[in-house]
Amino acid sequence: MSQLLVRALLQTAAGVLCSGLTTLIERRRRARRERDDSNNGEQKGTSKGLKSFIGIAGTAAGVALWMQYNNTTVAAEPVVDAEPVQEASINLDKFGAQQKGLPEYTLDDVSKHATLEDRIWVAYRHGVYDITDMVKEHPGGDKIMIGAGGSVEPFWDLYAVHKSPHVLDWFETFRIGNLSEDDVGAHMVDSSDPYGNEPRRHVALKPASKTPFNAEPPLNLLVDNLITPNELFYVRNHLPVPDIDPATFALEIEMEDSSEKTLSLDDIKSFPKQTITASIQCAGNRRSEMFKVKAGKGLSWGQAAIGNATWSGARLCDVMKHLGYDENNSKAQHVQFEGIDVDPTGTPYAVSIPIEKATDPRGDVLLAYEMNGLPIPRDHGYPLRVIVPGTVGARNVKWLGRIIISEHESDGHWQQNDYKGFAPNVDWDTVDFKKSPAIQELPVISAICDPLEGETIKVIDGKVTFKGYAWSGGGRKIVRVDVSVDGGKNWQAVETLESDSARHPRAWGWTLWKAQVPVPDGTSEVQLCVKAIDSQYNTQPENFENIWNLRGVLSNAYNRVNINVDL
Repeated sequence: MSQLLVRALLQTAAGVLCSGLTTLIERRRRARRERDDSNNGEQKGTSKGLKSFIGIAGTAAGVALWMQYNNTTVAAEPVVDAEPVQEASINLDKFGAQQKGLPEYTLDDVSKHATLEDRIWVAYRHGVYDITDMVKEHPGGDKIMIGAGGSVEPFWDLYAVHKSPHVLDWFETFRIGNLSEDDVGAHMVDSSDPYGNEPRRHVALKPASKTPFNAEPPLNLLVDNLITPNELFYVRNHLPVPDIDPATFALEIEMEDSSEKTLSLDDIKSFPKQTITASIQCAGNRRSEMFKVKAGKGLSWGQAAIGNATWSGARLCDVMKHLGYDENNSKAQHVQFEGIDVDPTGTPYAVSIPIEKATDPRGDVLLAYEMNGLPIPRDHGYPLRVIVPGTVGARNVKWLGRIIISEHESDGHWQQNDYKGFAPNVDWDTVDFKKSPAIQELPVISAICDPLEGETIKVIDGKVTFKGYAWSGGGRKIVRVDVSVDGGKNWQAVETLESDSARHPRAWGWTLWKAQVPVPDGTSEVQLCVKAIDSQYNTQPENFENIWNLRGVLSNAYNRVNINVDL
């Protein structure tokens, strides 16, 4: 492990948007094009726009609140590009700049208007915006109204990924006036950087977004060890990382009868300590491959949004039983989890899992306080995280603060309006998140980690060597990995597989593989392919066209890597 970290030190870090926001952007642009066509270039609707800006301009804060509430999971997710956008290279000064010929308004004018009847305005830098039509369209309208009467800037410092050309270009379509020079920046006088107390990260991590921080390790380091070092484990955050004092930490548990229980960290540590090896994978792992077929929305994850670690803590079923839960006299169907990280409205990250998984001793759901034998790092949930092995990373709630035993699924955004799969024909105009269940167990997946795309590999004894990982959700063990050097026309099974000793249906950890495959004489370029088979003989789909979805989740088609060979 220490050698792996030394290698990582020699590596340099290579270096959005929400579903609801994307839908509104695309619908608004389409509506504007249709209106422009019908008006033959005439500026009809101007009087309506002027009349509307006499209304309310107070939801600046609300815009950001909506973006977060309607998509905090995706709020950190930029439009997919081949490489992460470099923040310093983008000039955003033109957005929200003073514009000649527009009326001028003060923050007092803005603050007077905070209802749909009065029209909803917001302020950003030198600009005033009427966002009433947007509020009417999106499902999180109650949240956006909380910020009525202010500016979006404090909230966009919190959700800094909204400061992208894609968002701001759309935002300018709501522009109705200029903000008084005396009021520009007034709302920022007492603000502080919400990301000013972030934990230190390893230099090898490659950020997909910096605020909130989301990053994956270099792919060719990922499979150098069966256990991923804490420092190189991928990071998926939705908000600033909370700084929690373990001495005052308290886990709240709401029982089925609505009674409340509270456990300290020491209370949780008093239960028998269990240790499991489990992989955690982001729902968007390998998304960048899927979006080569057709663009979508989400962080441009490569193949390294996955890691494998040992986790130690108390079994959730033991804690529930101790607190009086009796499955023989219970109507509960779900266990909800809420994080201590909350948005400006006080809404926590909230998801749920089926009661059957939570209460099964063989389900191995842990209230974990250790990762690889050490206290869980802040980026990964310190001081307490729920580990739900075999399920999508989104259900493994970090900074766990509350558990609710309930007949109902969590109504949180990340349970109801994200992390769901859809058919390839569903787009942002037709998507209905109520029609798909929340992702729980993940399908079988594999990836080639070394060599990388475009590298030149030396042929030794007529063979090329490549390696990677394979994993399946639900405790299904990898029983075979097949590889190809001709784009999938011919296959052979990998002989070298490495995993822990757990067996189906409690094989929560990944499998590492290494292959040596002959290449034909005279070959200069080959396409490497890999597919995995789990203990229930599930295997991967051949291509991404068949499984494409607008959020880029469940991206598990054959992994293909094109390389040059040096004979």
